[in-house]
Amino acid sequence: MEDSFRIRQGLYLLFFLSLSGVVCVSIHYSLPEEKKSGSLVANVLKDLKLGPGELSARRAQLVSKSNKQYFHLDTRSGNLFVNDKIDREALCGQTDPCLLLSKIALEKPLETISIEVKIEDVNDNSPKFSKNEFNLEIPENVPTNTRFPLESAQDTDLDENSIQNYTLSPNGNFRLDVQNDEFGSRYVDLVLEKSLDREEKAKFGLTLTAVDGGVPQRTGTVQININVLDNNDNFPQFTQPEYKVKLKENSPRGTLVAKVEARDLDFGTNAQISYSFYRVPEKISHLFHLHESTGEITILGPIDYEKETNYYMNIKATDGGGLSGHCKVLVGIEDENDNAPEISVISISSSVQEDSPLDTVVALFSVTDQDSGENSRTSCSVETNLPFVLKDAGSNNYQLVIQSHLDREKVPEYNITITATDRGSPRLTTKRTIRVLISDINDNSPVFEKAKYEMQLWENNIPGLLMGSVHAVDLDVEQNAQVTYSLVPGNASGAPVASYVSINSENGNLYVLRSLDYEQIKEFQVTVRASDGGSPPLSSEVVVRVVILDENDNAPFFLYPLQNSTSPCNDLVPKSVEAGYLVAKVVAVDGDSGQNSWLSYELLKATDPGLFSIGAQNGEVKTRRPLTERDTNKQRLIILVRDNGHPPQTSTATLNILPVDGFSDPYLNIASVSHETSEEDGSLTMYLVICLAAVSFVFLICIILFVVIKMHKKESSFITALPQFPPVLPEIPETGVDSQSGSLSRTYHYDVCLTGGSLSSEFRFLRPLIPVFSMGDPNLSENHRISSVSQETPEQVDGRKPREHVSDSLFLITIIV
Repeated sequence: MEDSFRIRQGLYLLFFLSLSGVVCVSIHYSLPEEKKSGSLVANVLKDLKLGPGELSARRAQLVSKSNKQYFHLDTRSGNLFVNDKIDREALCGQTDPCLLLSKIALEKPLETISIEVKIEDVNDNSPKFSKNEFNLEIPENVPTNTRFPLESAQDTDLDENSIQNYTLSPNGNFRLDVQNDEFGSRYVDLVLEKSLDREEKAKFGLTLTAVDGGVPQRTGTVQININVLDNNDNFPQFTQPEYKVKLKENSPRGTLVAKVEARDLDFGTNAQISYSFYRVPEKISHLFHLHESTGEITILGPIDYEKETNYYMNIKATDGGGLSGHCKVLVGIEDENDNAPEISVISISSSVQEDSPLDTVVALFSVTDQDSGENSRTSCSVETNLPFVLKDAGSNNYQLVIQSHLDREKVPEYNITITATDRGSPRLTTKRTIRVLISDINDNSPVFEKAKYEMQLWENNIPGLLMGSVHAVDLDVEQNAQVTYSLVPGNASGAPVASYVSINSENGNLYVLRSLDYEQIKEFQVTVRASDGGSPPLSSEVVVRVVILDENDNAPFFLYPLQNSTSPCNDLVPKSVEAGYLVAKVVAVDGDSGQNSWLSYELLKATDPGLFSIGAQNGEVKTRRPLTERDTNKQRLIILVRDNGHPPQTSTATLNILPVDGFSDPYLNIASVSHETSEEDGSLTMYLVICLAAVSFVFLICIILFVVIKMHKKESSFITALPQFPPVLPEIPETGVDSQSGSLSRTYHYDVCLTGGSLSSEFRFLRPLIPVFSMGDPNLSENHRISSVSQETPEQVDGRKPREHVSDSLFLITIIV
């Protein structure tokens, strides 16, 4: 099929070129039939006077006008070979000469060379009779030299290879007479040389042999059986010596063609006439049927005008006595529109670029119809909703050209149906579908699946961890659709993006390059660029937001009492306090966020577990019952703080509580009990002075900043200008419990009392004395950013005035923020 398709392409290309005035050359060869495939016919280079390789350089193509390619041209050597075995009789029948026409198409310059190969007949067919035997009945009174026509043998070969002579087996009564008729065919008559005598011999068995003139000779034989009859002196006579009729092709089987009639003046069996064909080609007996009794000729096989336009038949009428009469019947065939148009593609582009200009020729084809007259006239069309249109190139040749712009991404290929219709009645239509592929150009940028990506990553990650991936799709194909990924240069949190993440250029996987700390960086953004492999390449970008998730990697830290303090933390409490008295407030913070920073307090160990309690959320240490004389003068509390992470982390701190009756004497008594306690309290005065100086300095700075901010009427908090005291304290809610650290409750007032003139100063210190500020959240309100503390006055504690408690001069500093 593919070879036939290419042959037709080249044939119609030659036809089209011939219409354009291309120079044509003609060469002639002869070839015996029945040559094997691959047999050499001739070398066209010698006849065309072309150099070696010129056929190949000029892209020579051999095209046959027939549907079958009988020859093959080797463009390198110029040899013309037999491609398929050739049977002259099947190809041309009795037509002489039998010619096979082909053309060679050359380019640069365009040139067509006609090749005419004459197929010479060889003696490959033996003479053949239509029957194995003939039966004749001859009256005994037939005079000598009476002629009895015999059916001739058929030999499909031509000239010398056809039948040249007939021979008859030796006998004493008959001889043969061979003559040529008006059409050049040989016919044979049986001639009676000696009168018959039925009583002497009633039957004869003769052998008729047909001999052709080929080398070697071929023969065909038939047996002739002769029965000698009694007298029959009248021959049948036809009413017309010749009958002429018209018959439409494709008439159905059984259609009456003609009726012949013969009459005999004899009586009885000698007048009974039977009809038969004689001296007709074998194909006649396959196409027509002659009724033996009625003489009616009807159609037996298919009648095709394109194969044969006329048929000649000889009919013999034989009576019961063996005498015969003859007539001729001429049947003319009328054409019908029984052949649909044929669409032959001459050339077609394997693919068309989507940016091809308008009027680009996609395919060249021709339309033919084997019928004649109006039945052979054709018209051609394609669908109207396609970006293609047909242009008439003349001589039933058409061009399929582009009429509108193509877009491979919308339609990658087209199946174009070409419709050819003739003008016969009824009209016949042929459709043929050709496939046109649209080749890609790089006209589409990669498109990301999302407009923006967000990826989450736990802090303290392992370097090289896969965070996620981005993916972009390019509507183009092959190289134009190969997407590569890269990072757009930029900074994230003051450092180059490339120091944080890397990307796999092939699949878009994003990897983190360093271990990240939520407390240092909570999120950052990178820009990823996707580029295709086209020329020039096209690209697009997308933003990837990387969110760092907090882990519980920070243990709670005590602000009061300090965990790493070199001096013990002592809190004074009057011995006369009642149950629920606020002794101290434990403050802790956690550097994590969310529930990882929710803190809870518990009393891990105490000198007297039943004396004090601690608030689980606010860290307030209170008395559970009034103090008694039996209670130890020094209570040691070990406090544990736990966050809400998974797993939770804890820290512990030690708090010393000193029950006293006053701020001087009880302290002296306690100092005399323990030498260690005396040494620790001996340095308390120095710490007190330092602490008071720091508090005063901070208070002064706060007042100055407050005044400056108010003067400039700014809403931002002045806390940002304060010195930063690590660790950072999270936001404290209005409910009195910090949602993150659970550290401070509502405002308390604490008094710091300092006496002079005594052995050692008394210092009652309830933390936090110094306000702790949260620098992590700039949205904290002013009241939340500064936590102030206060304490009930001594008058509220024991109902006595402060002067009754202090023997020496008393300095009272009250800090209220």
